Formats: sequence, C-alpha cells, structure tokens
Amino acid sequence: MSSNNNFSSFDENESKFMRKAKESPFVPIGMAGCAAVVAFGLWRLKSRGNTKMSVHLIHMRVGAQGFIVGAMTLGVIYSMYKEYSAHKDLGKDGK
Repeated sequence: MSSNNNFSSFDENESKFMRKAKESPFVPIGMAGCAAVVAFGLWRLKSRGNTKMSVHLIHMRVGAQGFIVGAMTLGVIYSMYKEYSAHKDLGKDGK
C-alpha cells in the first residue's frame, strides 16, 4: 500500500511541475538554456587552448547567468502582457 502512496505523490509532483510550467513557460526555457550553456562550455573545455581554467569557467558562468536573466526578463514581460490584455478585455465588456 505504501508503494501506491509513493506513486500517487509522484503523479502529483509531476502535474505540479507541468502546471507551473504552463503558468510561467520561460522558467523551463531558462533551465534548459542554462543546461545547454553548461554542456557547450564543458564540450569546449577540451579545446580551450592556453586559456586558464578559471577564465573559462567565468565565461561559462556569465553565459549561463545571462541566459537565465534573459529568460526571466522575457517571462516578466510575458506576464505583464497577459495581465494587461486581461484588463483590456475586461474594459471592452464594460464590466
């Protein structure tokens, strides 16, 4: 019986993630972009030449943070647009 409880809580967690992803779609995009930047940085690690490891890691960190900040900014703009269009639709009905 405890295995059924664990399985049902897994379904609830999965649906919660999907619900949150639908509410703010740029969060998963930011996470995927960060993972892509880190993967690209690790792939480029073998051909970095004379560049110091610390400089390479700093560039990789800045790229990942830039992608996440960009995704957050787009998410805020998207949510502001949704909120503005919802208020605009309410104004047309006169309610």
